[in-house]
Amino acid sequence: MSLATEPEKAAPFQWRRWPDTEALVNELTRQALDGHAFARALAERLMPETGTIFQNWLDHFVVAAPASFANRLTTLGFERTADTHGVGVPVYAHPGGVFPRIAVAPRSAGGAEGVRDVGIKVESVAAFSGANDLGLTVRGYPMGPLRTARLPGERVDLVVVERRAYIGFENFPTEAAREGRMKPHAAREALAARDLWIARRRRFDDDAQGFAETEALVDQVIETAGSRDLACHLIFEVERDYWQSRNRAAQVQKARQDRFGLGWANHDHHTFRSSRRFFPDLIRMFTKLGFFVRESFHAGEHAGWGAQVLEHPMTGIVIFADLDLAPEEATQDFAHQSLPDLPRPGTVGLWVALHGESILEAGMHHLEAQFEFDALRDGLNAEAGIETMKPFSDFPFLRQAFTAGERWPVSARRADRALDAGWITQEQRDKFVRDGTIGSHLENLQRREGYKGFNQQAVSAIIAATDPRLH
Repeated sequence: MSLATEPEKAAPFQWRRWPDTEALVNELTRQALDGHAFARALAERLMPETGTIFQNWLDHFVVAAPASFANRLTTLGFERTADTHGVGVPVYAHPGGVFPRIAVAPRSAGGAEGVRDVGIKVESVAAFSGANDLGLTVRGYPMGPLRTARLPGERVDLVVVERRAYIGFENFPTEAAREGRMKPHAAREALAARDLWIARRRRFDDDAQGFAETEALVDQVIETAGSRDLACHLIFEVERDYWQSRNRAAQVQKARQDRFGLGWANHDHHTFRSSRRFFPDLIRMFTKLGFFVRESFHAGEHAGWGAQVLEHPMTGIVIFADLDLAPEEATQDFAHQSLPDLPRPGTVGLWVALHGESILEAGMHHLEAQFEFDALRDGLNAEAGIETMKPFSDFPFLRQAFTAGERWPVSARRADRALDAGWITQEQRDKFVRDGTIGSHLENLQRREGYKGFNQQAVSAIIAATDPRLH
């Protein structure tokens, strides 16, 4: 999770691999599982039943260690944060990679060194407790910043963690109280803010009207929630639900993860597609919610696309927002400057023309979550006959593949508009209206060595392979 605090601050991003850091996290995971029978049994079931591994769900460790351990963390890329895990227990985070945070507790006299607590992230502590028949006592207010439950083990405690736009370790944080998030009616207001986004209108004859009304609603959700960070959490919770309602692979995988009460807490990034004209409006909405601009991509002369990556420091949500780009626009600030339509749209532009803007009618193109690549592919196929496309990234540190594209219907109105613009032929128009065309996917992602970036060449290949005109 990035520690950046300035939502519109752009910076160079050269993501690197951290094999030694991963080795430490794997060793701490081994210690945790060795010291907690339930966590060990859970870890053994995760891969065959959900296609994930225990490390995909890590939130934090508390490690009893001498002062020299903190020095080791800094050599591995961790940085001390402003948060603490109690008096005298500093917390370290890794801004350069995908790793859990680590709290370093002083070793008590005669006490053993090693992992004291292991925290796993879930969408709902109550759901996790119920799904696993644990009867856990939940600490923290409903819809509050942090809810946790502790399950003692033989030598290590398992802490189940539900976060809502908060990265600290207090169940009743003072900073959230200053925002009003701890007042008696805060849960009711959060639910009211969420309902605003659920109930919103998505279909507009005029996209300009749609963007204007949606941006105004973003402001209203922030005001109702009382916090832009909480509003971000709630909005993306709803966006995942909307995408899932239109994607069978997502429904099957969410059910597999919900059998353990985990939800989508393993999400990696959310992909939104946009027309060139409205791309800056989309980015402006996201920055209002507290996102900061990360790396951008221009895929070159033959690829025909670009993308802006954004990250939210308090929720950990990452967005991959893509659009069509022409070769001569390599230096264009497309995140903030509107671009005219191309004479012939690329894959992204045609998808938007046929299905609508992601932030409006279409919803997300895909959610990418962190999995054990082969286990997810085989599990989805065995359980529900869901096929996975050929990997478009297949490196030791990054493996990515889409599930087979799921067809959405295409309205005659949208197809006629694309035909009139000269973007498709009459034959293609008739086929799209009759058969529909690919709308969405679930993306299978496996990261290793903490690698936090994306592979531009690989993304170019999969964007080209999913052009509606080829199907």
